[in-house]
Amino acid sequence: MKYMLIMRATDEAYAAMGAVDMNEMLETVGRFNDELIRAGVLLAAEGLDDPAEGVVIDYSTDPPVVTDGPYGETKELFGGYYILSVASKEEAVEWAKRLPAGGPGFKTEIRRVPEIGEFPQDNVWIQKERAWREATGQL
Repeated sequence: MKYMLIMRATDEAYAAMGAVDMNEMLETVGRFNDELIRAGVLLAAEGLDDPAEGVVIDYSTDPPVVTDGPYGETKELFGGYYILSVASKEEAVEWAKRLPAGGPGFKTEIRRVPEIGEFPQDNVWIQKERAWREATGQL
């Protein structure tokens, strides 16, 4: 089963990270990532750029409204993610508890990522997606 570990933090927590030595942080995260790789559970992991560099598309109107910068009224921002292939939610939780992103204002949300085989296989769009995944080596 695939699980996404979504790393979130408050503005204050991200600001506090500015005081952390970048090389030290890379070493800590690198060691954790190496453990995931050696355990054979890491499928993907990425951090995200500063939210001020992003845009938000609001679909409440037609046409949708595009605004620059961080989300309107958020208390926590999505800062990065891991996608793990593990046997259970409990195993995903155990890995998440070891993430080197702890402290006040930091949280990790864990969500299962459904596999394509869980969708109706007689649906033409699912068949097209399956063919694309097979052609690109994703299945």
